[in-house]
Amino acid sequence: MHRFAAAALAGILALLPFAAQAAAETPEKPRIELGVGGKPLLYYLPLTIAERKGFFKEEGLDVTINDFGGGAKSLQALIGGSVDAVTGAYEHTIRMQQKGQAITAVLELGRFPGIVVAVAAANAGSVKTIKDLKGLKIGITAPGSSTHLTALYLLTKAGVEPDSVAFVGVGGGASAVAAIENGQVDAIAHLDPVISKLEADKAVTILVDTRTEAGTIAVYGATNPAATLYLKDDFIKANPKTTQALTNALMKSLKWLAKAAPEDIAATVPEEYWLGDKALYIQALKASMPTYSVTGIVSEAGEKSMLDFLKVVDPIFKSATIDLSKTFDATFAKRAAETLK
Repeated sequence: MHRFAAAALAGILALLPFAAQAAAETPEKPRIELGVGGKPLLYYLPLTIAERKGFFKEEGLDVTINDFGGGAKSLQALIGGSVDAVTGAYEHTIRMQQKGQAITAVLELGRFPGIVVAVAAANAGSVKTIKDLKGLKIGITAPGSSTHLTALYLLTKAGVEPDSVAFVGVGGGASAVAAIENGQVDAIAHLDPVISKLEADKAVTILVDTRTEAGTIAVYGATNPAATLYLKDDFIKANPKTTQALTNALMKSLKWLAKAAPEDIAATVPEEYWLGDKALYIQALKASMPTYSVTGIVSEAGEKSMLDFLKVVDPIFKSATIDLSKTFDATFAKRAAETLK
């Protein structure tokens, strides 16, 4: 009898380290509200993959995704406290530091912006360069979003006053396609699959394309980080295990995407993401696959490139003191990469 009791006690003691490890890794806040601006866009594909493949659940998280009209709106939701985390443009971390709001990115999802500026076919004869957009209506996902800022950057570099064009928020999916094809806007700054759909319909002519490294460097002079996972600093400090769990889930997405065939990706996302044409969606995937981060880490050169970008689009940054080391914390991404080896 004593032998059985001893054996049982030994078994319990053997399990204690595993129980302690599980407790150590349990997220402090398992229920998370996460914001995104235009979830169907390929810019945010790693988020959809994490959701559809169950990576959040594997990390002990119950994530509710709130899809807003553009990245600026998801940022507002984070500042207002209605969401806990955001998958959004890295530049928001710099912008918020300048405003005294401590927000830090912990994982890079996109290493190239993937944003394309194109002119409607009806205007292609008269619009050959960015400078020719003066006086026209330009569709963007939403005011203040990365598509908006990219258009502002290109216009400013071309010597065109930003107030000489009209920006129109057209959303992130079929509404953006309709805006061009129905003549609501004359040009568009947008992302895939919207751009590939417009190309296939011969509805646009492309002026600028940052879906590739060469296209990105041609615009910015360096690589330029795009979508990231970012959170308020006080949330990160209060919930480090939750932050790590979110990072792990999205890192799993990046690793899965690096090996997945476009056909497998198309089969994983909701059908409505295809914009009515699965073959076209696969074509858009092939065009956008180079944009996704390989390491999950924003490089120092990328950080500087983004600050230089903001100095062009917003004069306030020309004299602002920004500590770029506080805009991205690589700790969580490095830990995730090590864990998922």
